[in-house]
Amino acid sequence: MDASVVPASPSPNADDHHSKTPLAYLSLAALGIIYGDLGTSPLYTLQDCFFGTHGVAVNQTNILGILSMVFWSLIFVVSIKYAIFVLRADNKGEGGTFSLLAMLRSRLKNNKRRWAILTILTASGASLLYGDGVITPAISVLSAIEGINMATDAAAHFVVPLTCLVLGSLFFMQRYGTAVIGRVFGPVMAVWFGTLGVLGLLAIIKQPEVLAALNPVHVITYFAANGLHGTVSLASVVLCITGCEALYADMGHFGYLPIRLSWYLVVLPGLVLNYFGQGAYLLAHQDITGINPFYTLAPTKSLLYPLVILATVSTVIASQAMISGVYSLTQQAVQLGFMPRMRIVHTSEKVKGQIYIPTVNWMVMIACLTLVLVFESSSRLAAAYGFAVTASMTITSILYFQVTRIKWNWPLWQSLLLLLLFLLFDSSFLTANMFKVVDGGWITICIATAILTSMITWRDGRALLAKHYELMRLPTDVFLKDLAKYSPQRTSGTAVFMSIHPKGIPHTLLHHLKHNEALHERVLLFSILSAETPTIDDRDRVQLERLGQGFYRIMVHYGFMESPSIPKALELLALQGMAIDIYTTSFFLGRETLLSTGTSPMATWRKHLFVFMARNAWNATSFFKLPPDRVVELGNQVEL
Repeated sequence: MDASVVPASPSPNADDHHSKTPLAYLSLAALGIIYGDLGTSPLYTLQDCFFGTHGVAVNQTNILGILSMVFWSLIFVVSIKYAIFVLRADNKGEGGTFSLLAMLRSRLKNNKRRWAILTILTASGASLLYGDGVITPAISVLSAIEGINMATDAAAHFVVPLTCLVLGSLFFMQRYGTAVIGRVFGPVMAVWFGTLGVLGLLAIIKQPEVLAALNPVHVITYFAANGLHGTVSLASVVLCITGCEALYADMGHFGYLPIRLSWYLVVLPGLVLNYFGQGAYLLAHQDITGINPFYTLAPTKSLLYPLVILATVSTVIASQAMISGVYSLTQQAVQLGFMPRMRIVHTSEKVKGQIYIPTVNWMVMIACLTLVLVFESSSRLAAAYGFAVTASMTITSILYFQVTRIKWNWPLWQSLLLLLLFLLFDSSFLTANMFKVVDGGWITICIATAILTSMITWRDGRALLAKHYELMRLPTDVFLKDLAKYSPQRTSGTAVFMSIHPKGIPHTLLHHLKHNEALHERVLLFSILSAETPTIDDRDRVQLERLGQGFYRIMVHYGFMESPSIPKALELLALQGMAIDIYTTSFFLGRETLLSTGTSPMATWRKHLFVFMARNAWNATSFFKLPPDRVVELGNQVEL
């Protein structure tokens, strides 16, 4: 590609906020937060390839073919697609599908159809990641604890209860935050990847002919020998790259350089050595059946239990990273208007990204435990795994193509060529996973469909509400002219009226004036606006406009990875010469009673869903961190 049209690196500011932290520390931390899912995939990938629902025979052709596909998937999808290309698409240092969408918002203001399509694609990708977030903890912990079966058959009845105990404890610990346990994530995962590499290397030394799988010709030989069954097995091979979306989604925590270094220097070597070590064992024991190839690498039976413990701890870390990712995704969805307000608890005063969302936590826990109890083994659960991952990867490729065309102005042929290369792998894996739908993949589809329907319904319902209030809104100049003419009584103090739109006079103020025939001497029209960037500097957060007659319009901007706080916004106003005592200020909020009896084009069942979500949304007083005894709610009925 022509270097003049391809950005050499992410934006100059992408890693500025990490510059004071040592690179080695960031790289070590990235091991624990980002690579947990990818790093624990050796526990179940080859097991599912050979002994799963659609497993192939254990023979030399199949072993070398599967290993070759695993190796080249790690190289092309993770090392090239994500580590080299996708990490370039940063939004002020942040990544993820919502970041990609936000990068395109300003460029597609006048192309509503294209924007609508990309919005639905992004919401679909986010919904699929929720499905992945449910399955990942279940299959990871279950596959780790299954290792005790290799030591004794008597332990088989304890696998499921122990898995439920570990998962339950993990979810119950979320309320306390991850600050303490997070400090050991990196070192533990460093030990894990070192163990993967050493175990694999010892097996390779005994069976060096396994290295022939580095030749991609074995992939062709494999498909020639297995035909359609070989295509179906791609759905198992893709398990080796589950978690690669985390490289991009968590880029804001570390920056692109630590992520790349930890991948190329630690994670990739450890994974490749371990996969080839498992393949070496299978080459030497082609008559073996129904075992987990990973645990066969333990040199002695006495080391099996320590390996199970290390694997369990590593899968807990992988699960924690996924759970934290679901929290972050939910926060972004709330800020961008795809989900109703939820209670978001910040578990650390120093680290903004450490949050806890009780509603999401308990729902994901119930779903995880249900999957473990229903499927009972990692091999059966693997049938449900993979569809969400491959669909998310495909959506990322399409959004990345849009960024290269719209944001970076690449020539069409260059953007299209890269997209086709990405889709060569993405579409192959996605097609193969279609065969797993009846075996359990339908669970992911159901979860994603339910969440996507809720997201789009909430977005469309909010649009209907905004349109309703826009019709009710009075132009600011007309209101101020009437105010000067009729001069209603003004009382001492400050009143804050929340306004959805930063234009006109909100209906809550008109409602208040109609019934009380009086106004405070100082009135703030307060609007919370979502920005296209993940975070906003405090210097740019608050905009103050003096309207006259004691009226002020306040516009407060929050990034899609931030939680709004009106008290902090009022503190920032003091820097602009407007000191406000929050405990002597009255806050007026609108409270709608929604009815599904209107004539809007939205389907009736979607109206009922929107009404249900609105009634169960977290109350605005707590969400905006207002003192409850200073809030006045003004109600009205709205027909959708």
